[in-house]
Formats: sequence, structure tokens, C-alpha cells
Amino acid sequence: MSMKETYEQKLEAQLDEWSAQIDKLKAKADGAEADIQLEYYKKIEELRTMQESATHKLSELKDAGDDAWEDLKAGIDSAWDSLGNAVKSAASRFK
Repeated sequence: MSMKETYEQKLEAQLDEWSAQIDKLKAKADGAEADIQLEYYKKIEELRTMQESATHKLSELKDAGDDAWEDLKAGIDSAWDSLGNAVKSAASRFK
């Protein structure tokens, strides 16, 4: 397996994990009091938007040739860090 394929699999696994965490946050939001639900739903929408962006970057990576994928790596890593931090932050606030 190439470095690119290994990297893609790592990113896909992380996206799947974050998707599950966002789904759990949504379930918590659904059970929250009405005034808190709006705040939770807004944050979840932000997370979903970031997730869509990360998914798009993963698609770009998959479409990139073996030589070009390294150029995309920095931008992808940045998007992954942002999404990961946002999910962690939201999870800590949704208690």
C-alpha cells in the first residue's frame, strides 16, 4: 500500500469517527431544553459544514496523482486539525 493510500484510509477513519461523534451531539441536542437546543443546533451545523469541507478535501486528495498529493497534504492537515478541535470543543460544551 502506498503512502497516499495509507493517508487516505487514516483520514477516512477519522472522518467516520467524527461523524459518529457529531451524531451523538445531535442526539444530546434533541433531548436538551428548547432554549439550549438552538445553540446546540447552530454548533452542529457548523461542524457539519466543516465536515463537508473535509470530505471535499479528501475527494481532492483521492483525485490527485501520486506526485501532487503531497502538495495537498498541508491544507488537508489544517482542515482536519480544525474539525478535530471543533468536535472536541463541542463535545466538552454539550454536557
